[in-house]
Amino acid sequence: MKQQVLKALANPARIFYVPYSLAVINFAVQFIIFIMAFVLGLILYGADSWVNPLYFLISVCVVHMILAAFSKKEPQLGQIIAAKIQLLKKKIPGRLAA
Repeated sequence: MKQQVLKALANPARIFYVPYSLAVINFAVQFIIFIMAFVLGLILYGADSWVNPLYFLISVCVVHMILAAFSKKEPQLGQIIAAKIQLLKKKIPGRLAA
C-alpha cells in the first residue's frame, strides 16, 4: 500500500507533460482573458474587431510549452504553487513562506 501512495505522489497526473492542475489553470485563465478581449473588441470596433481565436490557441500552446519546460525541471511544480497560494491566503509572512 505504501508503494502505491508514494508512486502516486512522485508522479502527478499530467496533460502533455504539464501537471494536470497547472494545465487546467492555464487554459481557464487564458480563456477568460480571450473572452474579455473578444467582448472588448466587439464593443470598441464592432464587426471589424482585431481579436482572432487563433491568437488564443497560439498563446495557450506557447504557455503550455513553457510550463512543460519548467515542470520537467521541477516535477512537483503544481504542488509547490498550490502550497504557496495557501500560504498567501493565510497571510503568512514572506520569510516563513520561502
